[in-house]
Amino acid sequence: MTEPRRILLNAFSMNCVSHIQQGLWVRDDTRQLEYTSLDPWVDLAKILERACFDALFLADVIGLYDAYHGGPETSIREGMQVPVNDPALLIPAMAHATEHLGFAFTSSVLQTHPFTFSRQLSTLDHLTRGRIAWNIVTSYLPNAGASLGYGGLPSHAERYERADEYLEVTYKLLEGSWEEDAVLRDTARGIYADPAKIHKIHHKGRFYECEGPHLSEPSPQRTPLLFQAGSSEHGRDFAAKHAECVFIVTNRRRLKSAANIVEDIRRRAARHGRAPEDLRFFQGLSPVVGGTETEARAKEAEFLEQLSTEASLAHLSGSVGVDLGAIDPDRPLETFDSEAMQGVVKGLIESAPAGTRTFRDLARANMAGQFLTGSAEQVADVLQSWHEAGVDGFNLVYAVTPGSFVDFAEGVVPILQQRGLVQRGYRPGTLRDKVFGAPRLPARHPAAGFRR
Repeated sequence: MTEPRRILLNAFSMNCVSHIQQGLWVRDDTRQLEYTSLDPWVDLAKILERACFDALFLADVIGLYDAYHGGPETSIREGMQVPVNDPALLIPAMAHATEHLGFAFTSSVLQTHPFTFSRQLSTLDHLTRGRIAWNIVTSYLPNAGASLGYGGLPSHAERYERADEYLEVTYKLLEGSWEEDAVLRDTARGIYADPAKIHKIHHKGRFYECEGPHLSEPSPQRTPLLFQAGSSEHGRDFAAKHAECVFIVTNRRRLKSAANIVEDIRRRAARHGRAPEDLRFFQGLSPVVGGTETEARAKEAEFLEQLSTEASLAHLSGSVGVDLGAIDPDRPLETFDSEAMQGVVKGLIESAPAGTRTFRDLARANMAGQFLTGSAEQVADVLQSWHEAGVDGFNLVYAVTPGSFVDFAEGVVPILQQRGLVQRGYRPGTLRDKVFGAPRLPARHPAAGFRR
């Protein structure tokens, strides 16, 4: 019999003070100020594994949000994704403390040469016994491009062209450089690997040159599980070609919108020779769970009172490339006509009657879409409705950490388990085994074309 389709669960976090729900780091019931210590991260990994989460998803940026008021001062004062530390360096400690939990981390194609990055991927995949996922991003902050020596941010189209070649080099190294039986470990003859089965890749392209071979022997997954979060035309095409897991954020009251995105990317994937079952889609949500709805609403009210509008406007300004610093936060959205903001503003305007949405609302709505507030049963019902609409899983954003995850793990997870929608234990094998039932990328994936 075919196994029932289950809900996949990721915790969404970042190695910084303030990630999405800006301003809440000042509370006494969160460990955000401890982000430079390993202890809260190891504790979080253990909490997630006990609740049978699939992975901890670590976001990252490689630049400053400096569009708001023309500089980074607000971001710096508010701890808004700066300071920010390397997410990948947290993973070995958390993996050592767990057995099954996966770890997805974000890395931009602009920040590291694919030869160096491929070795990092293999090393992490070895150390975790195949529990690594890579969230592929192209960067959108101009400060990232300036700091990395690009003289500013390359154009949107060029970043995706660069990403496509970056993946080609990575696939050549991870999938094609070492043959499957290249490693012998022959202690009798003193031969570790067969040189005839290890190959240079001789890549010469528009953006990268790489002779190879890959310096690491094949890891359990070879290529880690691949995440991507692009929503533009270029982003959707890239996801359809390369991604296995796609991160989306749509209005939780408009299930049709999510279903349309899923359908569109699956249709594009088919044009690349891939199958619908080759992709999983994760919706971003920020659950606020209480023993009752009244309790949850009281908790939400506290959070809303403490959210920082300034920090969230700085975040939004950087995300859409528009300085919102000169705009009255209580100004109606309908009065703003910036092309850069069109898609975001349109979604908000359509979700409420005219005149009821302001830039203050926009700033708060940008924090993972919106809070999903209710009793454990109510939150479970909403997740089930998303799942039935075609979403495979959720990236859960915290308000306070680890409290938001603990509330969800203790309240919502048991209900979803009772309904047969969330796993009660882990299947053996790599992260890809757990999500897709196979340790390696399928033959339909473009990476397979570089195998020997």
